[in-house]
Parts: sequence; structure tokens; C-alpha cells
Amino acid sequence: MVLILLCHWEVWRWTRDRMPKLVWLLGPSALFGAGGMFFELPWAWRYVPPGEWFFWARGAAIAWGICSCGTTLIWALGRRITPRFDPGRRQLVVAAQAVAAAAPAAVTGFGILVGRRDLQAVEVEMRVPGLPKDLDGVRIAQLSDIHYGPFLSRQELVQAVGMANDFRPHLTVVTGDLITRNGDPIEECLREISALRASSGVWGCLGNHEIYAGCEAYVQREGRRRDLHFLRGQKQELRFGDARLNLAGVDYQKMHGEYLRGAEALQEAGAWNVLLSHNPDAFRTAAEQGWDLMLAGHTHGGQVTVEYLHQHVNFARFFTPYVYGRYEEGGSRLYVTRGIGTVGIPARIGAPPEVALIKLCATS
Repeated sequence: MVLILLCHWEVWRWTRDRMPKLVWLLGPSALFGAGGMFFELPWAWRYVPPGEWFFWARGAAIAWGICSCGTTLIWALGRRITPRFDPGRRQLVVAAQAVAAAAPAAVTGFGILVGRRDLQAVEVEMRVPGLPKDLDGVRIAQLSDIHYGPFLSRQELVQAVGMANDFRPHLTVVTGDLITRNGDPIEECLREISALRASSGVWGCLGNHEIYAGCEAYVQREGRRRDLHFLRGQKQELRFGDARLNLAGVDYQKMHGEYLRGAEALQEAGAWNVLLSHNPDAFRTAAEQGWDLMLAGHTHGGQVTVEYLHQHVNFARFFTPYVYGRYEEGGSRLYVTRGIGTVGIPARIGAPPEVALIKLCATS
């Protein structure tokens, strides 16, 4: 929000004398972009009027704010490198600068129209030394961060459920954030994901947006009615031949708080212990407690991410090193899925939505 205002201030300083007729546009532009960011704060949602139109307006405002910041930064950089005394080179650089300044809007538009709908089936081999013989080849389908509502249609959710079922998993897990805020169609979401099928059942944990929506107890109760078992500080033993898989789930672990307090009591000696935790930043604590595998979401894989020198740069990296994919620490393993839906801006750039299949593989 502050960055948006600063960028507009920089443009105002440059245009107030050179193009005074355009100055009056900067105020509404700054308020539009900053307002979108303001209404993305959970505590501000109480002031949000009903109706899908507001979500799309807010998404457009956030997109405008991001694009205006990107364009301003590129424009400011171009001003400093444009040749002053060579008219030919100056014209070329100015043209390149104009193309570059338009890039943020073009990329954001692609993320809205194409990127967020590019649902992918991702298969991951989780190689585990000493994995019990009867767990070798067990398939776990994972859905997360559905955010069912204005930015995710019923057809898209049906597609994701069908993709998970096509894996023919032994176990399916849903790792939180079924919806975004109070008033989103949680009942319809539960009805659609109740079509998930797995030989050892469908299990899950809850995310931060269930807290924001105040629907944690409702999701657990209504989910159970539909054979969707959301574990809230609970565990369930699953049998695979002679092997025992102890599946546990915890509610959202507040970022940078005291992670997994008392969760070690959910483990079972002699079983292979799997933890469902929406927040992947709890992984270091999970490894210290001795969990064999943790499955998480929350980050959306960054949602908007840029590859730079073989590293992915995105907003989620300010909060956790566990943004997307496989991680290992000691004898513990983590998989963080990119999830399905979006929050804030209805776009995905460099982080397409996914339904994941984690296949357990024994290694010698």
C-alpha cells in the first residue's frame, strides 16, 4: 500500500510541471490501488459490501496497484539510463522503455485470463529410506487453498476433484483454506469436494481463512456428515497391510508463533507419522518433533513468482523459506503444494494451480 502511494508521488513530482493536465488523475489512481490493498486486510473485510462485484473490483484495484508500481519503477530506471545527446539512441531506448513499462500490465492480464486457470496434475515421488514395505507405493492426493468463491468457479473445482480421483489415490488430503471469507459458499464447496474418492478416505486440516470466516466448527461438523474428516488436533490410524500410518492434523499455526505446541502427543510409536498443517513454516518444528512427513499449502507457490538467477522471487519468501515443492530436514520430509485458488488479485504468474499426487517410495 505504501509502495503504491510512493510510486504515485514520484510520478506526480515529475508531471506537475510537464503535464499538469494529467496530475488530477494520479489521486484517484493512487486511492484505487491502495484501497484494493487495504480491503485485502482480514480485519477490513467487515466493511466489505455483499456481492461478487466487490471482489472483482478489489482484485482489479490490487492488479492496478501492482502494475502501476512496476511501470513506475521501470519508467524511473529508464529516465536514468536514457542517452541525453544521441537522438538516434535516445529514440530507441525510449521505445524500449515504453514496451518494458507495458509489460507489468500484459503479464498481469495473462495471469488473470490464463495463468489462474492452468490447473496441472503434479506427481511427486517422495523417496524415503527405511519406509515400511507395505507403504511403498502408497499414493496420497493433495488439494489445498481452494478459495472457492468469486475467483474459482464450480466447474474449476469439479475439474480439480476429478483430477484427484483420476490418480486413484489410497488417501486424499485437503490442507486448508476451502473459502476466503465469511459469506463465501462453504456449503457448496463441501458438497463438491465430497465427490473425492480414496480407498482409505478423505482427510484434512483447516487453514487461516477458516478462522477469518469463523467456520472451523461448521466445516468439521458438516464435513463429517459428508465423509470428509477434518482433523483438529486429532489423529487417525490407517492400515496398509502390516504397516500403520498415523495421520494427524492441526489447525492453522499462526505465522512465527509457537508452532505445533503439544503436537508430539499426536504421534504413534511404531507407526509412520504424517502431519497435515496448513502453514509450511512449522516444518522445522515438525522435524524436531520427529514427524516422518508433513503436507502443507498456504503459500500458493508464491501465486505471483518470478525466476531470477535460478531462484524464484515472490512475496511468500518474506514469510517462509518453504514456498513450494519438496523439502527435507533430518529424517523428516515436507511437500508444499501450490494449491488451486487465489486470494487478492485473481491471477497466477509463474505458479500455476495444481492438484498433487505424492507417491511414497522406499529406498535402500
